[in-house]
Amino acid sequence: MAQIDITRMSSKGQVVIPLEMRGEFKEGDKLIVIKNDEQIILKRADKFDKNLEEDLEFARRTERAWQQIKAGKGKRMSSEDFLKELRSLK
Repeated sequence: MAQIDITRMSSKGQVVIPLEMRGEFKEGDKLIVIKNDEQIILKRADKFDKNLEEDLEFARRTERAWQQIKAGKGKRMSSEDFLKELRSLK
């Protein structure tokens, strides 16, 4: 299931990954940063080749969803309803 949280960028361009999302990431890990329009994906460098196609498909689906939202085709819901809908997608 997808996890969603909010973080901020510092004046130096640093972003903190929320603790509950760090999982298998640890200090010193090298990360691949993929930017696709307004989306940024972080991937551990040692896992990059293994799931690249899955990551690219996720990026494509996310970009299509953002385009629908920009075109006014999204739907509004509370954060609780959104998380409930995400949980139902298991």
